[in-house]
Amino acid sequence: MTAQPPHTAEEATASELRRASFRLLLMLLALVLLVVPLIRDLPLGRSTRIGMLAWLLVVLALYWLFQGMGYRPLLLLQLAIFSIAATMLSAKLLLVIVDVNQVNFLRTMARRLIVVGAFCAGINLLGMLMTLAQRRRPG
Repeated sequence: MTAQPPHTAEEATASELRRASFRLLLMLLALVLLVVPLIRDLPLGRSTRIGMLAWLLVVLALYWLFQGMGYRPLLLLQLAIFSIAATMLSAKLLLVIVDVNQVNFLRTMARRLIVVGAFCAGINLLGMLMTLAQRRRPG
């Protein structure tokens, strides 16, 4: 017997949508209020810290996708954006290891991609909340 995958926001019931919205909101708040300051305080280089955040966001995007916490196209876009950012930062770290130090544009682009991905996560949550509000409204 296999477990049925959870619904995405497109076909979720109101209670599923409410639970998924609440869980997504809590995860985003924990990320902003706890994880980002913790990573920022680590005694590592800037690229390493941003890379850790990017890989964490890749894992979270995969989790959100497989848990049906949002709209599938937006979740796939977030996953792609965060994956590209994490790959760019990993490439920068590898290049620095082999003594190629003139690749700061990779870190800059990765940071911008992380911001775009975070914006997508916010749109995803907002879309879920708007759908939930529309379903509560009578007729």
